[in-house]
Amino acid sequence: MSNPLIRACDHYVVLEPGQEERFLDKDETLFWLESWLGKLQELPKDLKSQGSVESAAQRLLDTACDLEIKPGFTLQWFAVRLDPHL
Repeated sequence: MSNPLIRACDHYVVLEPGQEERFLDKDETLFWLESWLGKLQELPKDLKSQGSVESAAQRLLDTACDLEIKPGFTLQWFAVRLDPHL
């Protein structure tokens, strides 16, 4: 189970195979997850009960940090704290 403090973070680093890492805010990360879930022919078993792609994306953001799209192609996202004073 993830640490509740992580949910207080508003930014994520997202990783896609073959792409540069990107820093996104929470809404952008949800949209990113939604767009990937929308490309799947079928949602993973543990997400089918969510009722919508949006709910499934929120569930992933709250409970996971990776999603295998196909063998050898896994998306990852991690909550990060960005210090605007750096």
